[in-house]
Amino acid sequence: MSVVNFLRTAYTAAKGGETSALAFRKHMKEKMNTLGIEDAMVNRYLNQGFSGGEKKRNEILQLAVLEPEIAILDETDSGLDIDSLKQVATGVAQLVGPNLGVLLVTHYQRILNYITPDFVHVMMNGRIVKSGGKELATELEQKGYEEIRKELGLEEPVAADVR
Repeated sequence: MSVVNFLRTAYTAAKGGETSALAFRKHMKEKMNTLGIEDAMVNRYLNQGFSGGEKKRNEILQLAVLEPEIAILDETDSGLDIDSLKQVATGVAQLVGPNLGVLLVTHYQRILNYITPDFVHVMMNGRIVKSGGKELATELEQKGYEEIRKELGLEEPVAADVR
């Protein structure tokens, strides 16, 4: 299945009605232009021969085309080289707004060089233990989580001894 056919099928299911091929193509092309995605990508088979960065950019295109109200992006920056990270993060930053809220899960501050969060939350043992603004992410990048663990009286996670 080609990317364009996948996106059209998903769009039709999400919107709950048929959309003409021409109307869908126009909608998709508008989103591709916004994100800087070439025609060649959507004509390929879904994820066949895609690099890690291309897969992530394809996911951001899906986000743009399907237009959900909220998106949960779990470690979107994982495995991306510097150029792909910038492209993906810039795409997400362009989409976030009054019609799209994003919960971005990351372990590294680097994606936040391109996406400015409204809130940063630190989760440990399944609960939010600290919240703040972008400065909290910068602080964590510099100091790590050890200080928060000490503040909360949490033990350090046990590392497995593999031999």
